[in-house]
Amino acid sequence: MSIRDLTILGSSSQQPTRKRNHGAYLLRWNEEGLLFDPGEGTQRQFIFANIAPTCITRIFVSHFHGDHCLGLGSILMRLNLDKVTHPIHCYYPSSGKKYFDRLRYGSIYHETIQVIEHPVSKNGVVHQDEKFHIEARFLSHGVDNVGWRIKETNRRKFDKEKLDAHGIKGPIVKELTEKGAVKVEERTIKLDEVSWIREGDVFAFVMDTSYCKEAVDIAKKANLFLCESTYLEEHRDLAEKHQHLTAKQAAEVAKQAGVRELILTHFSARYLDLNPFIEEAKKIFPHVSVAEDLKVFPFPRS
Repeated sequence: MSIRDLTILGSSSQQPTRKRNHGAYLLRWNEEGLLFDPGEGTQRQFIFANIAPTCITRIFVSHFHGDHCLGLGSILMRLNLDKVTHPIHCYYPSSGKKYFDRLRYGSIYHETIQVIEHPVSKNGVVHQDEKFHIEARFLSHGVDNVGWRIKETNRRKFDKEKLDAHGIKGPIVKELTEKGAVKVEERTIKLDEVSWIREGDVFAFVMDTSYCKEAVDIAKKANLFLCESTYLEEHRDLAEKHQHLTAKQAAEVAKQAGVRELILTHFSARYLDLNPFIEEAKKIFPHVSVAEDLKVFPFPRS
């Protein structure tokens, strides 16, 4: 069975602290590694997390403020150094193409990896394959900034007891799957009688935004929702000035979106104690945790 977890490689906002690195988040899911917003020091954080960067298959950049992207170049060069043979899909707002290129080619090296770019210019589905359905929504931060929603592809699951009861096994199961119905002992058995569709799980990622409808949309019914909460309500004026969320606002987004679990992150360096973030958010939404560097959150199947 593949690993399913979220590792916090960094949880600070623009200024790192002694205990919090610039943000970076690794979601290991369906034998893939999804890296979000690699800030400075991300490559070294992999070492502390005891995870090989070669697990990375997809990289998502929400926007091109430095604390969300300055680790991108070094991560790509590390994957190049490690001679990974699988393609690396990179998703980012299309208006930041020049910054993506500068980060990718910021130093001398012989590129051997295959980077597949997915520049995003509008809301909606940006990529779909046999594993994932990836959506983007532009948020409210003063620069082009994308929230990401990754949904696992729906899977059909068979009820073994019902299959056995109808004497369906071996190649007949394949025929049933392909045709939608099979005849067994003069009776027609339909696919839906012996199986069901398992809805894919959802991970949502929202960084650096004012409160907006798009943040709620991207998080709708997510199993796991990772959301910035740069400030507490006592500094609401700063949140509004810099177009960020407070812990309370992040909890309101989670509640409106009907998510299962909320994880707060991207904390201002002014806060040494993160307990007030939990206390503030729990008044609105009970299932909340705070990100801490190198902490691992399980992402079990629903």
